[in-house]
Order: sequence, then structure tokens, then C-alpha cells
Amino acid sequence: MKYLVMVQGAQADYDAMNGRASEQSPAWSEQELRAMFAYMNAINDDLAESGELIDAQGLVEPARTRFVTADADGRPVVTDGPYGETKEVLAGYWVLDCANLERVTEIAARVAQCPQPAGAPVYPVVIRPVDESGGGDLGGGELG
Repeated sequence: MKYLVMVQGAQADYDAMNGRASEQSPAWSEQELRAMFAYMNAINDDLAESGELIDAQGLVEPARTRFVTADADGRPVVTDGPYGETKEVLAGYWVLDCANLERVTEIAARVAQCPQPAGAPVYPVVIRPVDESGGGDLGGGELG
């Protein structure tokens, strides 16, 4: 079964990785960044070797986000980020093909142990199954 495994972050975390600390996130050293990337690359290498990795990407900082909606006449309305209602955003993801929920949970637990500076915020790693039924899996029940 395919799963989307997501990690979260905030603009403050991206700033901290660029050496700008805040109350929410301490500045990362170059050594801490190298440790984080080495850890994540090792996970990716292991997942590629096991055949479970379909895709994995880190996302750029929320400040570079663009929102597109449509007005009442269907014309596009474009606004820049970051998100107004929430600070936490999707920071990266993996699309994995795993034997079961227990296996993807093991992988998410490994991701959650990624090294980071003391005092850095801890975000949950989110797992969502991919609907491989072509749109028929709406809450586990069958369409009437």
C-alpha cells in the first residue's frame, strides 16, 4: 500500500537553519545541518534499497508560498504566503510503498528521531494512506 509521510516545519525553522534564531527555534550550526542531511539521506538510501521509496522531497520555506484561488467570476486571485492561520506547514514528504501500516510507522518513527539542535521544536511525522482505489476510499466505507 502507498503512504504519504509528511514532516512539518515553520518559517522560524527555516530561518533557524539559515542561522537566524528565534524564541521558537534555535539557530542551527553547519555541523547540525550536516548531521540532519546525512541522517535523512541515509533514510532515503535505505528506502531506495528496500524498494519502498517512490518519491521524497523537501520543500522551500513557507515565505516563498503562493496561493491561487478563484474570485466569483472565476478569475485567479494570487496571494503570497506565509499561511495566515497557521505557522506549521508541510516541510517535506516521502511517498512510500510499504507492506503495511506497521512498516510505514517504523519509518516515520525513524524520521522523528532526526538530529536537531537542543530546544528546536518537535513536530509529529504524519502518515496518510494514498487512495489507490481511484476515489472510492472515502472513509473506509463503500459508496452507496
